[in-house]
Amino acid sequence: MKWILPETCYLLIYKDFVVRNFGIIFLLVILGFPALEIYTMIQVAAVIGWWLLAWLVFSALIGWILIKEESMAVFGRLAVTVQNGQSPYSAIWDSGRTLLAGFLLILPGVLSDVIAVILLLLPNKSGRINPHRQHDDGIIEGEVRIVEAEQLESKPGPREE
Repeated sequence: MKWILPETCYLLIYKDFVVRNFGIIFLLVILGFPALEIYTMIQVAAVIGWWLLAWLVFSALIGWILIKEESMAVFGRLAVTVQNGQSPYSAIWDSGRTLLAGFLLILPGVLSDVIAVILLLLPNKSGRINPHRQHDDGIIEGEVRIVEAEQLESKPGPREE
């Protein structure tokens, strides 16, 4: 007799496996990324030679500059985003993404540099305009009451002292 499990059962089994073995999976990712970085650096060094060292120093310098510039620009970006009626989360996301890219550029490695460049090439969310915000067209709405000149003369004015 063959048992056929619905797809949700497979997802539950997979989720149970991930939850039980999260520590092992996390350890494999944490140890696997540096090992992959070292392997990739060795392969790139075999192709371009000592230029890899110049690349690593240059990318670390660019990462440091990115972090310095973004740490000064984050509050200005936040203020402009709020003034434009946009969500401040988009400015925080853009600044955080740039800071993460700068940190990845500082780390020695080819893969981290590629991930950093991909992060920097993603389009910014803060450039979008909020469609729900009402644009200022120079019109002030309100109520108008027309008062005749005779009514103004009959009303007592402020006392003169």
